[in-house]
Amino acid sequence: MIRITDSIVIDPADIRESFIRASGPGGQNVNKVSTAVELRFNTKTATLPHELRQRLRILAGRQLALSGDLVITAQTHRSQERNRDEALQKLIQLLRKAAVRPKKRVATRPTRASKLRRLDGKSRRSSIKDNRRAKPDIDD
Repeated sequence: MIRITDSIVIDPADIRESFIRASGPGGQNVNKVSTAVELRFNTKTATLPHELRQRLRILAGRQLALSGDLVITAQTHRSQERNRDEALQKLIQLLRKAAVRPKKRVATRPTRASKLRRLDGKSRRSSIKDNRRAKPDIDD
């Protein structure tokens, strides 16, 4: 079992890995060896709390396929093992981020004093701009 938090663990059987050829520079190694890993984690069949699954769906974005698979790719390293570890760490990091409950926002209202300060500042600024206008000469 892979531990995400103290109360959340995932079964390694829910994770499927496939190795593909990496794109980008690397010479002949890129053309010969499939070092990039594509990790798939099915969020529908995994034993996850409902709240976590909802937050994960939002955080995953384009990484979440219509089938419910969370698709993570890693191809920065030259070896399969290091790419596999990186993809697994990305999955764990995403699940840990989804496990954190967002703080509830408490609606607040501005105080009377802050409203008065704001209005006072607006009128002060208005008078400054008003004084910039060209005033007609009264002596004429």
